[in-house]
Order: sequence, then C-alpha cells, then structure tokens
Amino acid sequence: MKVLIVGGGGREHAIAVSMKKSKRVEKLYCVPGNAGIAQIAECEPSIGVMEFDKVVAYAKEKAVDLVFVAPDDPLVGGLVDACEAAGLRTFGPRANAAILEGSKAFSKDLMKKYNIPTAAYETFDDADAAIAYLETADMPIVLKADGLALGKGVLICNTLEEAKAGVKEIMLDKHFGSAGNRMVVEEFMTGREVSVLSFVDGKTIKTMTSAQDHKRAKDNDEGLNTGGMGTFSPSPFYTDEVDEFCKKYIYQATVDAMAAEGREFKGVIFFGLMLTPKGPRVLEYNARFGDPETQVVLPRMKNDIMDVIDACIDGTLGQVDLQFEDNAAVCVVLASAGYPESYQKGFVIDGLDKFDEAEGYYCFHAGTKQTAEGIVTNGGRVLGITAKGANLKEARANAYAATEWVSFENKYMRNDIGKAIDEA
Repeated sequence: MKVLIVGGGGREHAIAVSMKKSKRVEKLYCVPGNAGIAQIAECEPSIGVMEFDKVVAYAKEKAVDLVFVAPDDPLVGGLVDACEAAGLRTFGPRANAAILEGSKAFSKDLMKKYNIPTAAYETFDDADAAIAYLETADMPIVLKADGLALGKGVLICNTLEEAKAGVKEIMLDKHFGSAGNRMVVEEFMTGREVSVLSFVDGKTIKTMTSAQDHKRAKDNDEGLNTGGMGTFSPSPFYTDEVDEFCKKYIYQATVDAMAAEGREFKGVIFFGLMLTPKGPRVLEYNARFGDPETQVVLPRMKNDIMDVIDACIDGTLGQVDLQFEDNAAVCVVLASAGYPESYQKGFVIDGLDKFDEAEGYYCFHAGTKQTAEGIVTNGGRVLGITAKGANLKEARANAYAATEWVSFENKYMRNDIGKAIDEA
C-alpha cells in the first residue's frame, strides 16, 4: 500500500521508520517532510500541513491508500474531515474529537463532568477577572493558554506578581497568539510526570509503553519550556498499581466520555499524567503521538504499525494484542543553541551515516534540510538521538555516546536526560 504522512518533524520521521518496516507498505510520501524523512519517503516540501486543499490534491494525485495526519494544528483544524470528505482513508481524530487537545477548557470541563481525576481549575475569558481570582488563590499556580501553543503555553507561577505578569503575557500581550484568548488557571500539582500514549478506535483503548519527557531547555529542569529536549521509556515510576488505577479511572473513562459527547475518538490519545501523593491525575491530553515520546515508544513496538492503524480506523482494536519489547530506549534532542528563543540555521551536520537501526541506534530528523552542501540545521530542535538498551541505564549511556557521533555548529543538548532513572 501507499501511505502519505502529514508533518515534518522528529515524530513524523519515527512514524515513517516504523511504517518502512511494515511488509504492507510499498511506498511512503510525506508533506512537507525533512531531510531525514526524504531518505525513506518521497517528500513534497512545498505543501504545508495547514494547506488542506493541497494535501488532499497531492494524496489523490499519488493515489495513496492511507493519509496519516500527525501534528496537532491540522488535526484540530479538521484535515481528517477534509480527507474523509474527499474519499481518502485517514488516520487521526476528526476536528470534533481533536478538540480534546485543541481546547484546554473543553478537556478540563470534560474531566469534571465525567469525574476523571485532574487538578482543580477555573477558566477565564477576561484578564481582570483572572487577576481578581488569582489574588485569592494559593501559590504556586499554573496558567495555561486555552488553545494550541506548540507545547509552550503553560506558565508555572510561584508568586502573585509572577501570576499577574503571566496573565498579561498570555491574555493581553498574546505571547501565544489567539491560543491566549481564553485561559485556564489550574491548581499546582506535585509528583512525577509520566506520558502514556494510546491507540483508540472509538470505543476500545490500548495503551502503549510509558515514557517521560523533559520540557525545560536547560539541565536540572531550568530554563524555558520547549517542545521537549529528550525522553525515556519505560518510566520506572509507572508501576502496575498506577496502571491499574489509570485503566479504571482515566483511560477508558476518557474514551467513553468523548463517545457520550458525540465526539467519537479514533487515533492516538496522549495522556500527560502527574503521579501525585493523592494518586494519578491528568495534566493534559494530546490528540496525537507526542514528540519526542514517539521516538522512544515506536522503536520498542513489536506490532506492525499498519495493522494497528487499520484496527483503529475499522473499530477492531479489541482484536489486537499490542506488544512492546522488554527493554528500554532513551532519546536526547540535539538542538540549536538559543532554542526556544533565537537561534541560527544552515549549519552542515556531520556524522549522520553512523547510525544502525538494527543495532538499536536511531537518528530522527526534526529540523533539517537538504542543500547542495549537504544536510543542514533548519530548526530549533534539529535531531533526536535514540538508543535502546537492556535497561534504562544502558539505553541512556548508549544514547549519550551516540550524540558524540554527530557534530554541527551551535550544537546544544541537555546532559541530564533520564537522570531520574538513577533516582528510581
């Protein structure tokens, strides 16, 4: 079969690598893609993920059998709906289901209505009302832009002054654009964070292996929030007891709640969890594979990804025995110095030919571009260096060793990805 992947980051490269392993896939296409994806798929960089008419026309032109929509913006915007209306078999939630990620206010209201454990919260459309509420609230507190903000629309405020400045940043200065037209003010929770990705067919949910992301730009979780600086899988803090609780009160409850609201969800739900002293709580939902969680989860999946995708679309996920390798994986993101603020692009990358997936080493491209001089940096997050190991400590050692194989000017990375492993 022929498959079109929509997207152009590290997540999409990891998805493409998984699809390439499938005996059922004969040809891969990607829009817009990147230099790494272009090595295993035919890319069309002139088409953006939000150019729905062009995506549909390209899919028709190439006579693809499946369109896989990976990023949040086109999912929330309704690309799946547009593709299905054109008669294209498509993987991903429709717009009325992708709102689970598209509006934090919607997802919080859903959790409250269906008793899914999460942090206490209030929602505001007016900055003055938000500030008045904050003057009576306990600190620290969390401010979240309601809409999509590239994973960066969350501010943790330790004092009232910080919180007031945060309201200005989100709602008045529109630092995150229209995502800040509405804001959620949330109770600050403490505990370990865990990410759990899941496949959903509208009624049945099958969870993948757990992972843990590192959002802050600098070591020791300092610096600004980013799209993710690295991750590891599985999480040693995601115990059988936690899994049992989440299956009972969170996972199936979310799928059932969406169905009850007339918003049948088919695709991938990402559960961002906080393991609090009072038990697991939902931090956030994403309506797609996470980035860079995908880069450590999919390499460990035993199933043919196309079989699972078909089951999600056809409503037969209950018949799938989802399995993962009994090992571990760690991904370290190589970024451009200055990310997530200002950074330079266009530096030639050396050492990309040293990775052997058969040996458990992967180099997933995120912000790269092919030029006459070679493959160059073309974004804040440039590469995701993933390595597997018998256990997390071995995988971490392998991943950091592999980061040394690659060089480019202004290369930057965190040096403590998976440090929590040592504390487990």
